[in-house]
Order: sequence, then C-alpha cells, then structure tokens
Amino acid sequence: MGQEPYKSARRVFWIMDNCSAHRGQKAAKRLREKWPHAILIHTPVLASWLNQVEIYFSIIQRKLLTPNDFSSLAQLEQSLLAFQGHYQQSASPFKWTSPAAIFTTFWQRLKTGGWLRPLDPNTSP
Repeated sequence: MGQEPYKSARRVFWIMDNCSAHRGQKAAKRLREKWPHAILIHTPVLASWLNQVEIYFSIIQRKLLTPNDFSSLAQLEQSLLAFQGHYQQSASPFKWTSPAAIFTTFWQRLKTGGWLRPLDPNTSP
C-alpha cells in the first residue's frame, strides 16, 4: 500500500478468503484504520473453487498424490514436475456447476456494504 499505484489510488480493493486471520468486520476495521482507502472484500464462504490455485492443488491431490507412496522427496519432485508438463497438455476448461444463489448472495453483500457505490469526486475516499 506504500507503493504506487496503490499509494495514490482513491480506493484499493483487497479480496480475501474467509481465513480466520482476516475474517469479519474486525479485520476490515484494522485494514481501514491503517489504510483508509483500502476496502476488504471477502469471497463467499465455501467458495474455494473461485481460487484457481486451490483448484489446481485439488487436481494434483486427486490425480497424483493419492495414494502417497513416493519413496523419496526427489521422486515426489520428479512426479510433480512430470504431472505439470502432462497437465498443461491435457487440461481443458471446467464446466462450472455452482448454484447461482452463491453469486446472488455475494453480489447483495457487495451492494449493501457500499463497495459498489460510484465515487463522489467531492468527497474523500
């Protein structure tokens, strides 16, 4: 937040999951006290599928790491690197099947939290 472009931005949105270390209004208040133009937005609860890294890790877990029968860390490393190369060639887009209610609830939270209001050029952030 001390570097450009964040330092001079009118608003900076921080999007975080619901980890206990930065969940709830206390976390939002702490962030706002330190950086008044920062706005904390939490992803919907039970929406780890929004995080592409978590999706990739779950694929590795299901397709490579279970069962965990590697004889050494070197073998694990080789297997992970080989899987990465294979997956880059065979991966295809996901078909999302998440219920629309999750997005509706999240959108309502954004609107009622005031995060989507237009900026008023006559007021401070």
